Amino acid sequence: MTPVTRRDWITATGGALVATSLPTEQLWGAPERGSKMEIGLVTYLWAHMWDLDTCLKNCEAAEVLGIELRSTHGHGVEPSLNSHQRAEVKKKFGDSPVTCLGPGSNERYDNPDPAVVKKAIEATKDFLQLSHDIGSSGVKVKPDRFRDEMSREKTIEQIGKSLHHLAHFVDDLGQELRLEVHNTVGKDFAALAQIMEIADHPRAVLCWNSNPADFEGDGLQANFNAVKDYFGQTAHIHELQSAGYPYQDLMNLLVAMDYSGWLLLECTSKITDPVAALSQQREIFHRLIAKAQVR
Repeated sequence: MTPVTRRDWITATGGALVATSLPTEQLWGAPERGSKMEIGLVTYLWAHMWDLDTCLKNCEAAEVLGIELRSTHGHGVEPSLNSHQRAEVKKKFGDSPVTCLGPGSNERYDNPDPAVVKKAIEATKDFLQLSHDIGSSGVKVKPDRFRDEMSREKTIEQIGKSLHHLAHFVDDLGQELRLEVHNTVGKDFAALAQIMEIADHPRAVLCWNSNPADFEGDGLQANFNAVKDYFGQTAHIHELQSAGYPYQDLMNLLVAMDYSGWLLLECTSKITDPVAALSQQREIFHRLIAKAQVR
């Protein structure tokens, strides 16, 4: 079967964004913009010690019903699981209202050593197979940084070509390959756009990461607009009450584009009651969305 490129995908869909979840049922008219967005959790850091059952229990209790399972954390969902163990993980999510968004890997493609990059690509394939087997929808990866040993242009090309290679493997598994906006490459929005153009596949997507660099340079709106066409099913956010990031401005932009994916919490503050803390984030999330919808 001839592989589908991002350009083919855009042409076939008339440039429309592909919905990542079913629209909210409403009695009157179309759903409001942004109404399909949902809030979830990354196991970094609030949940980094939780086993899988605890993850599911706490997320369900807080009505934060999606989770990205960061590799090496207490949940134990890793490529080393055998087929029986993978089936058990899939069943646990199937019996729960919590959606598994997939593993969060630490694989990256910026190293000047081709052998290191090849190893990262093969490890990514293992994570993608795991994601498929447990019934989730994709894997988070990293770009990662510009190095003195390799030019900016070569780094961009190498990361883009790595994603391009992996995207066709992803296509066979029905997964997303989610490039987290991370490290020094993640501060360069022109570079990120170039990487995604080289990757040139609809399943190679960006995962917004809510970094301080997002509102530097030309500002949040310009940086957001430079890469928003590449967004996938997941984006990362941090504590929504933080004064250090303009979350209302971000929600305004996401609502304006009618983003339909998951905003996943990466929270680092110290907490004593995880369910109460998650519930608070969910409530703030819905207030920010509601305010954005009336603009």
